Amino acid sequence: MTQGSSIGPLAGLRVIDFTRVVAGPLTAQCLGDLGADVIKIERPASGDDTRQWPPYFKDQEGEDLVGESAYIQVTNRNKRSITVDIRQPEGQALVKRLMGWADIFIENLKVGDLHRYGLSYDQVKDEITSLIYCSITGFGQTGPYAKRPGYDILAQGASGLMSVTGEPDGLPMKVGVAVGDIQAGLHAAIAILAAVHNRNRTGKGQWIDVGLLDCQLWGMINFSSNYLNAGQVARRNGTAHPSVVPYQVFESRDGHVILGVTTDYQFRKFCESAGKPEWADDERFASTRARVSNRDILVPMVADVMVGRDTADWVAALETAGVSCGPVNTIDQAFQDPHVQAREMIVEMLHADGRAAAPARSTAYPVKLSATPASYRRPAATLGQHTDEILTELGCDPAEIAALRDAGAI
Repeated sequence: MTQGSSIGPLAGLRVIDFTRVVAGPLTAQCLGDLGADVIKIERPASGDDTRQWPPYFKDQEGEDLVGESAYIQVTNRNKRSITVDIRQPEGQALVKRLMGWADIFIENLKVGDLHRYGLSYDQVKDEITSLIYCSITGFGQTGPYAKRPGYDILAQGASGLMSVTGEPDGLPMKVGVAVGDIQAGLHAAIAILAAVHNRNRTGKGQWIDVGLLDCQLWGMINFSSNYLNAGQVARRNGTAHPSVVPYQVFESRDGHVILGVTTDYQFRKFCESAGKPEWADDERFASTRARVSNRDILVPMVADVMVGRDTADWVAALETAGVSCGPVNTIDQAFQDPHVQAREMIVEMLHADGRAAAPARSTAYPVKLSATPASYRRPAATLGQHTDEILTELGCDPAEIAALRDAGAI
């Protein structure tokens, strides 16, 4: 068993992560958190694009460690880094050799890019029959948009997500985080595990084609169903829900509070807590259908009441009443929340660059497994940190490693 891969339910699986930015690296990190030995292939000199994205870690003198960004920590934990230049024939041969050594290969280059280097699925599948090869792109491997660059914002726009995000009279908005990338990364990880199970039965690998647009369209859930089955085209509702009212953010006396009323019973309990019990018996609001039909009347009434008390007061009162509610946290407030801290959602490790003044922190794997929990064995590696180590495990002797370096392949 290689170093760093002996803990977790996926221990024994070796993953070659030939991806960058978010979706692909997230896929590989999920597998790494669960015990797989993940080897990240990066371009010499520059590495993953996100290594250059500020803000940067600081050294002991307070200067930026350019190339050691906070962003790189997001999806590159539990990996080892090797640099390979696939423009060199020796680099191409090395990547193919790594494929044959691994169980899973993940890439997120543009459609057809790896074919130029003899590394596409069709070019390796007959020789490496057990390889699970996962390709992540913006629009998938087929269709008229297949060769378009794939960015999260494009998937959010094309899927309809931006058309339902934002205020009704405002511009279409993207979700603040890269949800298209995130969904693609998670679906890729699920599909890879399904392919591993199938290979355990058949001995055969396969190609997994993941498109950000497909995954984001899948993620439209009720909006998709409402259109496909009821012909309803959704519109922007701000933070409101199209099917239940009141279910949105309201201004409180000292900030904002989320109110989520989904049943008639909850509405009655809210009305009692708000000092407006008569609302629950008003025929305009007595049922879910009535409240949705009279949204424009009810929401301003609720808003007038909500602004009269502090957020904490509302949360305490409505939780006691059994009504869903909560604060709108900033990211610092979210991580300081006692529940988040109790769930141990922050991982802290020594930074891989010994010059860093602060440790590397990241968000923990979110699912708790009772017998085989996620483990945190490595912070995001520095660029090429494990090149010689990995090549030695691959079977390269010092002379061969030196020759690869002299050829510019590593």
